[in-house]
Amino acid sequence: MRHPLLDAAEQKYQRSNALSFEIGDTVAVTMRIIEGDKERLQDFIGTVIARRGRGTSETFIVRRLVGNEGVERCFPLHSPKVATVKVVRSGKVRRCKLYFLRERVGKARKLRERRISAEARKAASEARAAKANAVAEAAAVVESSRGEAAMATT
Repeated sequence: MRHPLLDAAEQKYQRSNALSFEIGDTVAVTMRIIEGDKERLQDFIGTVIARRGRGTSETFIVRRLVGNEGVERCFPLHSPKVATVKVVRSGKVRRCKLYFLRERVGKARKLRERRISAEARKAASEARAAKANAVAEAAAVVESSRGEAAMATT
């Protein structure tokens, strides 16, 4: 059980717009890079092989090949330096960590594509929105009950 003050402090630094991607997806992570007094955006395109952590400490690892050499990069999910994460292609996987891709070369490192229809995609996004609303309502109920309990003890 975490302390409510820690959750309140973390809430301030969490990303307001949720990034929706899964393990096995090929994503384009757009990073803000500051060089001197200039800022530019740079994409890192690769396959998501792992996600870990929770809250503001949640991270994900993206792997890609550069000149026949594997490059992995770990991104903090709620970092202000991560501008966007766009899903280029969805992969069909049966594991939550894809570290086995490190040993694979050539076509063997490709994942099957998960194809979903436009209707299914729309239904999934509506279900995610409904779940987010339900979670927000539950959090509001918990907060109001905490407030009532605090008033009762005084």
